[in-house]
Amino acid sequence: MHPVDLAIIVVYLAAMPLLGVLVGRRQRSAADYFIGERSLPWWAVCFSIVATETSTLTVISTPGLIWAASGSYNGLTYLQLPFGYIIGRTLVSFVLLPRYFKGRQSTAYQFLGERFGSAMQGVSSVAFIVTRLLAEGVRLFAGAIPIQVILSHYGLHTQYWQIVVVLTALTVVYALVGGIKAVVWVDVIQLTVYVGAAIVAMIVLAGKLPSGWASRASDAGIFRVFDFNFDGLHLLTSQYAFLTAVVGGAIFTMASHGSDQLIVQRFLACRSIADGRKALIGSGVAVTIQFALFLLIGAMLWAHNGFRNLKELGVKSSDDIFTGFITSELPVGVAGLLIAAILASTMGALASALNALSNSTVADLYQRFTKRRPEDSKLLRHGRIWTLVWAVVFAVFGSLFSSRNNPVIEQGLSITGYTYGAMLGAFFLGLWVKRARQLDAVIAFVVTVAVMAVVVLAVKIPPAPGAKPVVLAFPWYTLLGVLITLVVGGGLSLRHRTADPNATETREPEPAGS
Repeated sequence: MHPVDLAIIVVYLAAMPLLGVLVGRRQRSAADYFIGERSLPWWAVCFSIVATETSTLTVISTPGLIWAASGSYNGLTYLQLPFGYIIGRTLVSFVLLPRYFKGRQSTAYQFLGERFGSAMQGVSSVAFIVTRLLAEGVRLFAGAIPIQVILSHYGLHTQYWQIVVVLTALTVVYALVGGIKAVVWVDVIQLTVYVGAAIVAMIVLAGKLPSGWASRASDAGIFRVFDFNFDGLHLLTSQYAFLTAVVGGAIFTMASHGSDQLIVQRFLACRSIADGRKALIGSGVAVTIQFALFLLIGAMLWAHNGFRNLKELGVKSSDDIFTGFITSELPVGVAGLLIAAILASTMGALASALNALSNSTVADLYQRFTKRRPEDSKLLRHGRIWTLVWAVVFAVFGSLFSSRNNPVIEQGLSITGYTYGAMLGAFFLGLWVKRARQLDAVIAFVVTVAVMAVVVLAVKIPPAPGAKPVVLAFPWYTLLGVLITLVVGGGLSLRHRTADPNATETREPEPAGS
């Protein structure tokens, strides 16, 4: 590795924890630590949301989505999914967000606690914790994969667990000390770094392209955005089908950005409900632009690699295409910047998970079940202790993997498929089914998770006689889970003749640190 590239990476790795500590070193309360005392500007929260949902694999993999494994091309059809994201986030901002601000909650699950009771709040919080542990822990390991490949190319041979431990240690420094303020402001810097690096890479790439490449890309369908194939099987199994991407994507993002504490904590840190709406809807627009940027890089890489499909390129995975360009063709300095950007995306997602898990553990489990209201300094101390605990758990969990071919990786990355529907369904059950009690909600939640586990892990759809079975497209998982929760919970609620008093009475819960 060239000394300039190495210097850029080292400076970045040292600067981010230092910046986070400087920003958040003066924590005054638990509310400040968890939701920044609702004082953060909406645009910073918006960028933090985008950085939180962006992983290393997003940066590396998105350009490769231009190609299809079959030898054809997906083009820009992946952009249909963020179109659904904008719709879903708009709905969340008007349906669920007012509920959170009305009660001054610090977590998403305090609403369920007020509507149903402690057991439902605890169940949903535990589901969130398990989901984040598996999804983010595995994503931490998955993020180490391209990093190891890149470092190996430059002669730095590392083990996966070493990368996982180093990234976790650097991230926990500012997440532990600075809380949500440090996480959000470092996210803003990290988003700027990886988007800026991608733009620089695109400029470098543009100088290497043959003339007339855009016209040829258009003729080959590389710039195709919409997939209007309405065949039933295609709609069920392809995430690139228009209805699947837009409708399924909208429901999916309602769960991920309306019922997952990882994101809910972000807009709860805004100064007002209006700012929360701008941050949430703006993140949908920003992530669409981000996807478009990386997909355009993919189109340019297609032209740069001789207009060839995956079979003709002879690569194992489309992920290898952008990685190969970074390590082989970027000039000195730019390569270091882009590697730092890849590290940024991993650290940003991890820091967000650590703070959200700590918040949910303290507010939804410790305070709710001990029924204690300790002084604020003690709550702040608990928050920092749990941030450290979860950092250790993530590092250990991510270090357990040694092979990128382990099937547990795929299960971990898809776990949101059978928890998101139950989470969002529980919120809708509380809002729409006035007769539903706590036991109805808990049973519906558990049944949904069990059914969706079977659907995700075992259900296969045969596309044609003798053909290899395929799975249901992931955008449909959340919608199916919501429907199961509403049917089961709604059916159980028919046992009651009157509405649950909690469904008509508005009580304001005490946020952590109040």
